[in-house]
This record gives sequence, C-alpha cells and structure tokens, in this order.
Amino acid sequence: MNGVRLDVSFLSQGETCAAWLYLPDSAKPAPVIVMAHGLGAVRAMRLDAFAERYQAAGYACLVFDYRHFGDSAGEPRQLLDIRKQQQDWEAALDFARHCPEVDGERVVAWGSSFSGGHALYLGATQTKLAAIMAQCPFTDGLASGLAMNPITTAQVLPRALADTVGSWLGWRPVMVPSAGRPFHVGLMTAPDCHDGYLALVSSHSTFRNEVAARFALKILLHRPGTLASAVSCPAFFAVCARDTVAPSAATLRHVRKAPKGQIKVYDAGHFDIYVGLHFERVVSDQIAFLHQTVPLV
Repeated sequence: MNGVRLDVSFLSQGETCAAWLYLPDSAKPAPVIVMAHGLGAVRAMRLDAFAERYQAAGYACLVFDYRHFGDSAGEPRQLLDIRKQQQDWEAALDFARHCPEVDGERVVAWGSSFSGGHALYLGATQTKLAAIMAQCPFTDGLASGLAMNPITTAQVLPRALADTVGSWLGWRPVMVPSAGRPFHVGLMTAPDCHDGYLALVSSHSTFRNEVAARFALKILLHRPGTLASAVSCPAFFAVCARDTVAPSAATLRHVRKAPKGQIKVYDAGHFDIYVGLHFERVVSDQIAFLHQTVPLV
C-alpha cells in the first residue's frame, strides 16, 4: 500500500458512520474521493480494492458505511432509506472538506450501483464537487423494476407491505434478501446476481444479505437519472452493457444528458467490474479521468 489507511468516523444526524481514510504518500494534502457502496452492501465488499488503486495513483479516499449497515451505528439494522443515505453522503462530504489531512477544496463523489444514483444526486445538488464518478449506476427504478421477474415481484411486495405497516406500529422489520436466486425472494434475482453479489463479501465483513422489505415500495419511484442534466461538474459514467440490475439502455438515456459527462461502456454484467479484467479496465479509466479533471499538483 502506497500510504496509510486510518479508521475514522463522522456524525450523520447525530449517529456515527464508520469510515476508512486512505492517505497517499505525498508532500501535500491530496484531492479526496468519497466512496460508499450500493444496495445493502458494505465498504468491505471490494471498495478497499478500488481505494487502494486510487491511493497508489496519489489520491486520498474516504470510504464509509451507511447508518444501519456494516460498522456504522443506527437502529434498526439493515434499514435502507434513500433520504438517510443521502444525508450520510452529505455528512461524509462535509467531513472530507474539513479534514486537514486532505485537500478539502477538491472532493470527488464516487458511487457504485445504487450509490451511483446517489453520485448523480450529489452532482446535481452539491455546488462544490470537483467531479463525480458512477459505475453501473442505478438511474431508473421503473426500468429496474420492469427487469425483475414477475414471480419474484409477487413474492416481495407482500413482505414490503407488511414491513411498511409494521414500521408504523413499531414492530421489528420484515427482511428480504438483497440478492437471491432466480424466481426466489430478493431485490436482485437475475441469474448473475446471487453469486456475483456474494462473491464480493470478504471473510472479515459485517455484511448481511438482507434489508428491510419496505424499501421495495420506494425503489420504483426513485429515478436519480433524471438529475443528470443538472450535474454541472465533470462526471464519469461506467456503464455495463449486460447489466441485469440497472439496465444499460435506461442508464445511457439518462447519463448522456450530463453536460460534462464522459461515458465508457463495458461488455460486462453488473457485478463483473468489481473483479478481474473488467475491474482493471474500469479502475484504469477512472484514474485517467481523475488525472484529467482533478489533477495532482
């Protein structure tokens, strides 16, 4: 590792978010890439691999777990709430901007899968971002919902309704797997999802393959891709041509509207770019984008 990794934390709405701070070997504070994972995932699911590559290229990274997940605080556990995750992002960006070890004037938001949608949201709402990077980004809940098998949808919706009603009554959450086998219960059940998703889990991870089912009622209306035209900073989009979770046709339709967007399409599935040759290609392209738009000084 070309530098150090520190365990740090910051507050989001009064609760603690756990994070890693990667610092490169450099004479002066480096630009910082703020990173968080996708649907139900935690930072130990290969985000360290990306951060180590950016660190070796001279960039600092702040990699965090959302509240209710991983090593961060928040009850009930495994609660995936869109607005809460956006608040965590906003708190992480604020922490990075005031962190003396990094160049807080040059902050990049990096998101993958569901957090790729958060990166679009941040690019449209945050005025001081140096750039955003979004890989296999979730951009359109309707498109993702239509890609689901109707048998799976029919199994998930009753659990989502029960969990929603239970949340009003103070009951424990009804859970649904984040990734499941085809035709089984899960939010992601295409043939490549279960094994591809779980292959990212490390032996020391606090990951649980489940989220509170109420999220399924909100995801269909969540369309962060519609914000692409409002992203004023430079943006890099890594799109997987064979994406079964965030269909590439809808993603490309949205991200082509980003005024300063750069788009790379990879002949890969949704989970392929976290490992192997596809990982090498996408991380190399991302570093080239960083050197172009947020150069080291």
